[in-house]
Amino acid sequence: MHADTPILLRPLLADDAEIFTDWAADEVFVAHAGWTPGLPRQEHTVFWQRLADSPPPELLRLVAEDRGEVVGTVDLHGLEPGIRELGYVVGPSANWGRGLGTALARAGLAHGFDVLGLEKVWAEALPANRASVRILRRLGMRADGHGEIEEFLGVPGRYERYTITREQHEHRAGTERPLSAP
Repeated sequence: MHADTPILLRPLLADDAEIFTDWAADEVFVAHAGWTPGLPRQEHTVFWQRLADSPPPELLRLVAEDRGEVVGTVDLHGLEPGIRELGYVVGPSANWGRGLGTALARAGLAHGFDVLGLEKVWAEALPANRASVRILRRLGMRADGHGEIEEFLGVPGRYERYTITREQHEHRAGTERPLSAP
């Protein structure tokens, strides 16, 4: 990913099912993403096709592309007016370490505030998932509570909840330095 290349978010299509089904063969990705290991390929394909064709009303799942390549998904989840939970996943694991997690989360926040007109976005991360914690903090999200106890790669912990308001997001966007020099 080039620092000056923005992530494109687009609707999930049934044709995307094969891409995400392929990711299910990446055991490292599956473990980190919390997907169920060992499901038959057909189950993954049917899941993604159904999700594209008939998404639940509380879930907006967007496909993230970097220069035409599908590199992840961004979720904005919830039904409460003006508030959504941000979720993101970068896949497959060969795409990790390129700054895509931050770029996807940043694109998700921008979509939430600029397109959906949200007032607040929140996200959760387990402390053992240090990469996600760093991303949320990097984007100016502030820890403000705790969620359920879960495991990340076999390490138990309590989800930490992070939030950012529209005002905080706009302030950060106005003060962030460009990622690369012109």
